[in-house]
Parts: sequence; structure tokens; C-alpha cells
Amino acid sequence: MEALIPVINKLQDVFNTVGADIIQLPQIVVVGTQSSGKSSVLESLVGRDILPRGTGIVTRRPLILQLVHIDADDRRKTNEENASKKNGRLYKGIEGEEWGKFLHTKNKIYAEFEEIRKEIEAETERISGNNKGISDEPIHLKIFSPHVVNLTLVDLPGITKVPVGDQPNDIEIQIRELILKYISNPNSIILAVTAANTDMATSEALKVAREVDPDGRRTLAVVTKLDLMDAGTDAMDVLMGRVIPVKLGIIGVVNRSQLDINQKKLVADSIRDEYAFLQKKYPSLANRNGTKYLARTLNRLLMHHIRDCLPELKTRINVLAAQYQSLLNSYGEPVEDKSATLLQLITKFAAEYCNTIEGTAKYIETAELCGGARICYIFHETFGRTLESVDPLGGLTTIDVLTAIRNATGPRPALFVPEVSFELLVKRQIKRLEEPSLRCVELVHEEMQRIIQHCSNYSTQELLRFPKLHDAIVEVVTSLLRRRLPVTNDMVHNLVAIELSYINTKHPDFADAIGLMNNNLDEQRRSRMRDLPPSVPRDKGDGGTGNWRGMFKKGEEGLPADRTTPQPLSAISPQRGHAVNLLDVPVPVSRKLSAREQRDCEVIERLIKSYFLIVRKNIQDSVPKAVMHFLVNHVKDCLQSELVGQLYKTTLLNDLLTESEDMAQRRNEAADMLKALQKASQVIAEIRETHMW
Repeated sequence: MEALIPVINKLQDVFNTVGADIIQLPQIVVVGTQSSGKSSVLESLVGRDILPRGTGIVTRRPLILQLVHIDADDRRKTNEENASKKNGRLYKGIEGEEWGKFLHTKNKIYAEFEEIRKEIEAETERISGNNKGISDEPIHLKIFSPHVVNLTLVDLPGITKVPVGDQPNDIEIQIRELILKYISNPNSIILAVTAANTDMATSEALKVAREVDPDGRRTLAVVTKLDLMDAGTDAMDVLMGRVIPVKLGIIGVVNRSQLDINQKKLVADSIRDEYAFLQKKYPSLANRNGTKYLARTLNRLLMHHIRDCLPELKTRINVLAAQYQSLLNSYGEPVEDKSATLLQLITKFAAEYCNTIEGTAKYIETAELCGGARICYIFHETFGRTLESVDPLGGLTTIDVLTAIRNATGPRPALFVPEVSFELLVKRQIKRLEEPSLRCVELVHEEMQRIIQHCSNYSTQELLRFPKLHDAIVEVVTSLLRRRLPVTNDMVHNLVAIELSYINTKHPDFADAIGLMNNNLDEQRRSRMRDLPPSVPRDKGDGGTGNWRGMFKKGEEGLPADRTTPQPLSAISPQRGHAVNLLDVPVPVSRKLSAREQRDCEVIERLIKSYFLIVRKNIQDSVPKAVMHFLVNHVKDCLQSELVGQLYKTTLLNDLLTESEDMAQRRNEAADMLKALQKASQVIAEIRETHMW
């Protein structure tokens, strides 16, 4: 299983080449407060001084540290490979048996670890500045040495509470979010570092680790500074897990003091002193604590963790590879035959536009109605319900009806209900159907505009490669729709005008309604006659004629129509000394209608309602048909020829098929990522075959 960690290192190298962090690889994330000894623990694992030192926050960028164990044969092989490269003087002859490499400096070799420390400081200031601010952009460092075990560690800024100097006020939140970003990776092992001279129960490292790993299945605790505890105290209970139990264990270490660091004490000497201290202070626990035991434990935990993560990791890589392959396909290949490509894109767009209307498009919208389905909804739900909500007598008062009847009779009292008043009033009501009909046309036009965007976003992604072609297609289709809009509006306007031009009182449905209404009026008259006293004479000439024009306007209860109760002369004569203005027009006021007036108004209202419903039914049926014929179907039939006629021109080929500025870059990035994923899948497949998994 020792070969598993190099596999992860290979995968890390693969994804580093494309600068991607889309795969969460197994790694060990080091978490702790400032001055808890994190850097000393890492340097003990490396065996060299490589990290910047100082007061306050020193680690200001994540450091992804890959430790690669090599032997003499590996070192000779590496030297031979380096010597065979161009610019061999940069790589030839690595002095010493250990060296380091940074990702950002490409293949430059750092044989001096002091140079590595300075490069970390310089790279940190390059991105994070020199004001103690932090950045989430990591530094990648790989250490090759025969004295290390294979590990992948991530060093993060230490947890702090109070900003110092010119640090931002939210430095605590920034560091916390950065730590959570790395330890939330389910494939990571959390190395929680806590100083022994602090209360373990208040450990910030363990607290933040429990937020993402409440069961502690991937948390290992490290207790540093065992030699700095108060006299008379020890860490026995802590190391035995009696204070805070940690499933992966608790390991104690002894760090170099600041004086040791200033005096350049070697890490190897510090490890020997650590072993002596543990044998003296904790003899029963010495073999389960210390830096060497920590390195072996981390190596073992990481190997087992990698083994458990590999199946899911392979699945994730395969899924991403399929996604990037699809993305690369959508970007298309570089155009060779521009004429054929242009015709193909135009034809495909026209087909997808028509298919969206017909409901046979490849990409069907599930969030909302689109295309033909929405047009159907406009016809039968929006437009239909709007017409049904129009009151046949809306905006028409009884006084309006009575006034129309009087105006239609002229100076002579009428014996019949005048037909002119009915036509005048019913036309006024029919006119109200024009506005919702034109609004229906507008809604369908808007939906056909939306279909353009739908096809661009979902159906023909190839158009995104050529923004000028996309804009030209949108302009052509929009222009076609714009030209068809007034034609369709005129037709709908004519449909209403046709209904207004001739009021067909012989319409079968209208004749049936008249007959039924006359029967009802006759029944009401006979009922009133039966209720009259025997002394009151019956009107024999007032029978139903079977025709609405035959309804006489007679006085109430048999009195002549022109007979009214005499009024005093003073009530109708002008005041003395005032002239009479014969041009004064009486203003209608609300009053109780006579039986004759009420009957006449009722007749007209019933006739208006009956005829209005007939016309509304006609409009509700004919307007959608007109919209489909003059707008929808016409655009479908002419779209292909319109696009070809205006865009398929030799003079426009180069301009229309000019790719967007970032398309080539995105295609290259997708190709590089796909290549990296395929290589990563191959690496995992090889290790699975080797270990028979």
C-alpha cells in the first residue's frame, strides 16, 4: 500500500498542471492557533527548516506540502533525466540528497532549504502583500528526501481572534472560512494541533474540527510543547484520551524552542532530545508519541484513507471527464468549411425554432411553459378567460338604454321598440372585444420573441461560439416578427369590424333567443292580467306577435302612452321676469321607471346580451385562427428562407463566423482539463490493477 501516496501525488501533479481544484484529493490538513507549534511540527516531519518564522501571523497562504520519499536509485534516475533536458545547466547535478520544487517556478530545483524558505516568503508577499493579510491561493511545494515518509500536508494560517497592525477587522472570519474550506473536504484528515500548556477543553483546533467531523472519524490530535508545562503537571491524562477522546488518537511531541531556532539547532538533534525527554517523563507512552511515531501514523492513516477514497475518486473523475467531453463538444472544432458551417447553423436554428413551437424540441423546458405550449395557454386560458370575463352589459346603465330608445324615435312617440337603438347599443358592446383580441396578438408575438432566446440558450449552443452570427439571426427573426405584427393586428381588427358591419338578427341562435324571450314576456303579461280585478278592462291588442319589433309601447295598466297626471302650472312655467331657454336639454336623473319603460329596457338588454354572446363566441374562435395563420405559421414557413436569404452570403462569411474572443481559450482549457482527467483515470486504473482492487 505504500505506493498509494505517490499515486495521490501524481494526481495532484496532474491537476496542478491545469490549475484546477475540482477533485478533492486525500490530504492531511494542519489546523491550530497561532504559536501552537504548527510550523515546528511540519518542519519536524520534513527534517529541515523550510517555513518562514516571525511574530504574529506568518503563514498567510495555504501551503500544500508534498513529501516524497526517494532512495539512491531514484536520485540517480532524477539526475539523469534532468541532465538530458534542454537547458541542462538549470537541473544538472543536484547538490545533496534532498531538494525541493515549487509549482509556480516550474522545474527550477531548490537544493538549499534556505532558498525554499525565502521563496515561500516572496511568493506570499507577491499575492497577499506585506500587510499581514491572507489569501486562499495555495503555494505548492514538493520535497524530495530519503529521510521523509510519503505525505501530503496542507499548512494553513493559524487561528486568531484579534487583528493586529493593519490586518483587516474581519481577519478572524477570513481565516476561519479558509480553514473550513479545506477541512470540509471529506477526503482530508484533520491534524488538530494544540499546545500542552493550554487547556485541552478549550482547544480551538478541535472545536473547528468537530464542526465538519462531529464523529471524529478523520481527526488526529497533536499535543505540542510537552516540555513547557507547569512544574508538577503532566499531559498523561490528555495523551491517554481521558480529557478529550479523539478516535484517531492523540500524539504528543516536543518542539524546538525559539532559542533553539535562533541558535540553528538541527531538527535531527531536536528529535533525539525529544526521544530522551519522552523516555524520562513518559516512559510508558514513549513508543506511542514523538515526531517519528507521528510521521509513521500519518503515513499509515493517509494510506488507508486513500485506499478507502479511491473508488469514489475514480467515479468522480469519470463523471467529470464525461462532463468536460460534452463541454468540449459544445465548443466545436475550429471551422474549416465556413460556407457549410453557416448553412448548417442556420438550418439547425430554424428547425429548433419550429420544433419548439410544435413541442418536439430536444431540450424541453420543465420550469415553465414555453413555445407552442405557451401559445396554446394564451389562446385558451388567458384570451379565453378574458373574453368570458367581459360583461355583455358592462358599462351600460338602464338610463343609457332608455336614452338610446328615445333618441331613436325622433320627435314622434314610438309604437315599437326601435331597432336602431338595439344596433347602436350592441355595437358599442361588441367594440369592447377588440382590445383583448389585440392583446392576444401581442402576447403571442412576445412569446415568439422568447423562443429565440430559448433556442440560443438550450438548443443551439454552437451559436455561442459566433456572437455576430447569433446577433444577426436574432435581428432577422425579430425583423420578421415585427413585419408580421401589423398584418396580424389588421386581421384581428377586421374580424371585429366584420361583426360591427352587419348585425345579423336572423342568426339562428339569435332567432331562438328572441322566440324564447317573447314566450317569457307573454307568460309574464298573462300572469299580470290574471292578477287584475274584474272591473279593470283587459288590453286585447297587446298580445305577443312572435317578433321583437311587434312589442307596443303602451301606457301602464292600459292607459294611453301620452297620458300623465296634470301638474300645477307653477311647476312647469318659468318664473315671472325670466325668459325660457328652449335649447336647454334635460339631464337624465335617476328615477323610478314606469312599467312600459322597464319592459322596453329589459327587452333591449336581453337582446344585447343574446347577440353579444354570439359575437363573443365567434371572436374567441376566429382570433386564435387568425394569429396562427398570419403570424405563427407564416413565421414557421418563411424562417428558413428568410435566414438563408439575408445571411448566407459570401461577403458575410468571415464576419459572421468570427469566434468570440474567449472561445478559443475556453476550448483549450476544456481540452487540457479533459486530458488531465483522462490521465488521472489512467493512473487510478493502473494502481487498481497492481493491487487487484
